[in-house]
Amino acid sequence: MPSTKSDSPITQFVNCKILRDHKLLREDLWVRDGKILDPQKLFFDEHGYADQRVDCKNQIIAPGFIDVQINGGFGWDFSQASGDIRTGVSEVSKKILEHGVTSFCPTLVTSAAEVYHQVLPQVKVRNGGKHGAGVLGLHLEGPFINKNKKGAHVKEHIRTFQSRGLEDLLEVYGSLDNVTMVTLAPELDHGQAAVKALSQRGVTVSLGHSEADLAQAEEAVQGGASFITHLFNAMSPFRHRDPSIVGLLASDQVPKERTVYYGMIADGIHTHPAALKIAHRTHPDGLVLVTDAIAAMGLSEGRHRLGEQDIEIKGLQACVAGEDTLCGSITTMDMCVRHFQKATGCSEEVALEAASLHPARLLNLANKGTLDFGADADLVLLDEKLHVKATYISGEEVWKK
Repeated sequence: MPSTKSDSPITQFVNCKILRDHKLLREDLWVRDGKILDPQKLFFDEHGYADQRVDCKNQIIAPGFIDVQINGGFGWDFSQASGDIRTGVSEVSKKILEHGVTSFCPTLVTSAAEVYHQVLPQVKVRNGGKHGAGVLGLHLEGPFINKNKKGAHVKEHIRTFQSRGLEDLLEVYGSLDNVTMVTLAPELDHGQAAVKALSQRGVTVSLGHSEADLAQAEEAVQGGASFITHLFNAMSPFRHRDPSIVGLLASDQVPKERTVYYGMIADGIHTHPAALKIAHRTHPDGLVLVTDAIAAMGLSEGRHRLGEQDIEIKGLQACVAGEDTLCGSITTMDMCVRHFQKATGCSEEVALEAASLHPARLLNLANKGTLDFGADADLVLLDEKLHVKATYISGEEVWKK
């Protein structure tokens, strides 16, 4: 029976458990105009009813997953200065729907200035839909990083800051339009000034590929930094007298109104399950699952390209060809959710929020990462083992198994 107060169709998801207020609740979910409805207002104020019902067959509805660090996938590398980069972003955005990802940040590793100048103008913030997951903006991982913690980044393109303002950033990147996040090493000369300049422009600053000590990391957070890129990887190790960037998880120098978030590649390779468990138990509200996926995600074993380097895939491990240096992962977000839950023993709710609520809060996306009334109806339907069965963007089914 159609609503008496709206011409827009109303969809009611029934026979489901929905993730709301950190709990899986046995409730129906109502959607109209791409937003989640308050059924009380619908019933009593509008005297409205559902136009269509979706039987979820006792499965879980969670907010759509958000990946803030993904370098490519399915043969596409976002760091390649190709005239067809728009197609690459579109192809990846389409294919990650089957893994429950409804929005993401295409990520560029350390590259030459001309690569940024060619790629950045081609990648625009856009809403998701049947064409693919939404693009939240670019994550630029480098080139202002510490050479001693370069990981798989090309040493020749790593840069230092020469000035105190935005000049260096704009010289290398060309523009900060459609840039959502920048990973840098705060201990570099003028690094702290760059943190403040980016933060003041609304860009999320992440600390990574760094030898910063805890005091330097705390200064960066006080200056506006709010994220740690792939915790434990490509940074000074935890030490009991100076816990380095890792110490931010328990620091008393973080402003009380702020949360420091940190990315974890929960693929069973980049971080030992015990380290994953330690981080989660120390600072559970800050954990953000990321794939850090590269072009080889979704491809077979063998040699592939990442930026300007050859990489080799063996099983679930991606390394610089001829070396043991890890260079991103080939995992998918739903795999990360399942591994995280298994490794830590956390609840389904906690595992799902690490891929949805936490990245949304990191990027200050008030209408994503939650099933609260008025939020965007970006949804993922999962079975009891957290395998994705269907993905919805703005209440519209965009992928189904």
